Amino acid sequence: MADRLRLGVNIDHVATLRNARGGALPDPVRAAVMAEQAGADGITAHLREDRRHIRDADIDAILQAINIPLNFEMAATDEMQRIALGHLPHAACIVPERREERTTEGGLEVAADQNRLADFIAPLRDAGIRVSLFIAADPAQIDAAHRVGAPVIELHTGAYCDHHAEGDAAARDGELARLVAGAKRAADLGLEVHMGHGLCYETVGPVACLPEVAELNIGHFLIGEAVFVGLPATIARMREAMDAARA
Repeated sequence: MADRLRLGVNIDHVATLRNARGGALPDPVRAAVMAEQAGADGITAHLREDRRHIRDADIDAILQAINIPLNFEMAATDEMQRIALGHLPHAACIVPERREERTTEGGLEVAADQNRLADFIAPLRDAGIRVSLFIAADPAQIDAAHRVGAPVIELHTGAYCDHHAEGDAAARDGELARLVAGAKRAADLGLEVHMGHGLCYETVGPVACLPEVAELNIGHFLIGEAVFVGLPATIARMREAMDAARA
């Protein structure tokens, strides 16, 4: 078990609010700094091809403003590879991306795209960027992630959280069982395991307690709650829930 479960805070949707109105506010860089001060262990930012929330200038500014790692979420495209190699974030999480989707809707297809992904991530790893692949808790995808040389995977918790929100306990528990089995399989292969997507106060405990999990990345829920109680208080409460589950 990792000594302390890390919390990565995704600040994308602060930029979503900014872009909805135009102008410079609210500032995602300020959110990143506040998250660090509130106890976040890392900042996640997803630069999409259409720049719908985080912009190129945000990446520069975030890197200059924070003293904790930046996890750069990105599609497996030549453009994003160039940007990552130009900025050298601590980590790069490779995610699927479709222009029409509002958020990342599923895991990356690794098993059917192994050769291309292996070639894609090699320069990132050579540059010292810690590469992770955002995948479903599917044995075939986990095994393929190991084969292409990614040292980290992030298991997609979206279906588990969606079933919880819908009140479907049986489906929720089935998805949780897949996450548990997936985390163990990945750890047995020597992969570092992260989880994220859709987690909230009610769903974080059953995944935070898993000994194989080293990091959770949470964004939309934290930013939404921050509208009502503020970002520091929201992060502090999430940190308490994670620590309590881990204990």
